[in-house]
Amino acid sequence: MARFYPQWAEAFGELLARLAGRKVAVIGHARPDGDCIGSQVALARLLSAAGSPAVCVNADPVPRRLRYLATGSDFIRTDAALTLPPEYAAVFVDCADHGRAGDRLRTRFAAPLGNLDHHLSNAGYAAVNLVDCASAATCELLAGLALDRGLPVDAITARALYAGILTDTGQFRFNSTSERSLVLAGELVARGASPSEAGYELYERETAGKLQLLQRFLATLQFECGGRVCLGFLPLGVFAETGTSAEDTEGLVDHARCIDGVDIGALIEERPDGGVKASLRAKDPVFRLDLVAGHFQGGGHACAAGLSVGLDRATFRAELLAVLAERLRAVAAAAPTG
Repeated sequence: MARFYPQWAEAFGELLARLAGRKVAVIGHARPDGDCIGSQVALARLLSAAGSPAVCVNADPVPRRLRYLATGSDFIRTDAALTLPPEYAAVFVDCADHGRAGDRLRTRFAAPLGNLDHHLSNAGYAAVNLVDCASAATCELLAGLALDRGLPVDAITARALYAGILTDTGQFRFNSTSERSLVLAGELVARGASPSEAGYELYERETAGKLQLLQRFLATLQFECGGRVCLGFLPLGVFAETGTSAEDTEGLVDHARCIDGVDIGALIEERPDGGVKASLRAKDPVFRLDLVAGHFQGGGHACAAGLSVGLDRATFRAELLAVLAERLRAVAAAAPTG
């Protein structure tokens, strides 16, 4: 009897049956984070152990702080992925929509066989879709599915899954953290995951450039909507000036959200193409940031969402504030009275 995900046992079994004996490309999203890399590594190892040789495919490199998870894994870049033989089946992980992997990978793997994810905005785009919005991380879903099925979760696989749960729960602080999150984390520690290793690799290896980037971001913070929204931005050229890269933006937006009295924080990053990328974070899922991001064709979770749009920063900022103000009004109108 499945303990963690009985509702997905049949679908997961179907996916494994369809992949049996096939070569598999495990696709992650652009600018990968801990849950993306963790679920890729873990699924590739689980499939390979079951006789389905798997490689991990990303449009962008593995971030510096996550490279410890890729030990023994076959990571390849987009250009190499485009030369993979046609017999490779594709499984997308942690991708809220088909395009999150990037246009080239979406085109190359136009008909994915599997889609494992936990984003609220994921409508399903593969032959077999396992999308559980109640899971704090794709790694939580995958860990539960693997343990329910009795698949061999070794120390390297456990390490990858633990990292994904740790990062997407904000070190078990976010309101998406559940009893299941904690129980599965404990199961993974029992199988070889090290909390101290994860804590060091993920949170105690900041560069001087990253701290300069944080300093630049904090200097731009502005409060809107009566202090309930805090916006900050990163101007074009800031990565070159601080010796950083896009991966160093990870976690910056949380500094805008964590201020007392702020309900929603946002980071707006200017892009070389003249548009912007934005990361949104809320303290309470009632604010449904997935709907806010959806206004700009983005997506994500109720408390964490992202988007990219071809508007200049000033235009986007004004439009974003209008959408956020409307969300705040809608939440206030729906709140119980008396």
